Amino acid sequence: MTGALSHIRVLDLSRILAGPWASQILGDLGANIIKIERPGKGDDTRGWGPPFLPDAMGGASHDAAYFACCNRNKRSLALDITSPEGQQIIRDLVKTSDVLIENYKVGGLAKYGLDYDSLKAIKPDLVYCSVTGFGQTGPDAHRAGYDFMIQAMGGLMSVTGQPQGTPGGGPVKVGVALADVMTGLYATISVLAALNHRAVSGEGQHIDLALLDVQVATLANQATNYLITGKAPTQMGNAHPNLMPYQSFPASDGHFILAVGNDSQFARFCELTGLAGLAEDERFLTNRARVENRDILTAKISAITVDRTIDDWLALFGREGIPCGPINTLDRVFAEPQVQHRGMQVELQRPDGARLPGVGNPIKLSKTPVRYDIAPPFLGEHSRDVLTRDLGLNEREIEDLIARQIVETNE
Repeated sequence: MTGALSHIRVLDLSRILAGPWASQILGDLGANIIKIERPGKGDDTRGWGPPFLPDAMGGASHDAAYFACCNRNKRSLALDITSPEGQQIIRDLVKTSDVLIENYKVGGLAKYGLDYDSLKAIKPDLVYCSVTGFGQTGPDAHRAGYDFMIQAMGGLMSVTGQPQGTPGGGPVKVGVALADVMTGLYATISVLAALNHRAVSGEGQHIDLALLDVQVATLANQATNYLITGKAPTQMGNAHPNLMPYQSFPASDGHFILAVGNDSQFARFCELTGLAGLAEDERFLTNRARVENRDILTAKISAITVDRTIDDWLALFGREGIPCGPINTLDRVFAEPQVQHRGMQVELQRPDGARLPGVGNPIKLSKTPVRYDIAPPFLGEHSRDVLTRDLGLNEREIEDLIARQIVETNE
């Protein structure tokens, strides 16, 4: 592969979502990603279905769609790292690698001699990224952490959902594993920063990333609102704690989003909807006043918007520069002309001929665009390739590793 990171090799010992999300981004940017998986089972998410990926005959393969969301542009080496021979293969790969990503429990790789301190003795400039639920230090460092529990512990669920006391009210998780995804993004940023530091200093380093840290950090304005006031925010449904009107409103055939971000937009909105007097009312003159009187303003706007269809309002507001949008289901998301124009759906082909749809990378680089070269791999699909091309093992040595079940191929 070519790309901005085509000179970088990454050993990916992570599984599930946060670590693989990071390594996929690095792979899209051209890095050579070697995904280390357990023989016989592989990454946990291979079994997280249905749905499962199609096979060449139009049936279902053994790999879940979940696995495909974060494992393209990687070569799969199925390797038993609990064996001394498997551990030595990792050490040999580390000697010519730049980055290692892992999400084992704290201390989990030390018993195999694959922890940072052990590997930096082999490769002093190695960038070693550890992703855990709670970090390498602290009273909870030993605990396993999963996205759902982290969304709860980290406060995201306390500000997500309909207000307490309303029908369906109470804390709700986000519909995707957002703590994992955001941790993957922070891991990518951290790896790139560490590589840049290495380019200047020649030094590698250990990156310690925790899902809980990331979830707290990405509470953004909600966290600072609390720290300033001492008052914990709660669920507000689709309303915004700091802006108004910035929420969903009813139309005659459903709901749409109105996202007014400043006073001039509000004045134009009022003029378009026949509510011009509201823009001059002291209760709604500024955003601060509108937030303080949100219940009154919400009722006045809803009484108007409910009289016309979603498409009518979107057309009107769109022409006049009022931020608004539909609440799309995923079929409508991928049918959006803008989404199609930006290449946010891609397709890759597996060696058996099966064609797999996937979501595109949003990074648009003018000189080194992202690449989609390798479909989400079969378990052990590239075992021979890695052992031959990257380690220089001969056929007899590889067959011996396979016979002793240290290495698995998908042949």
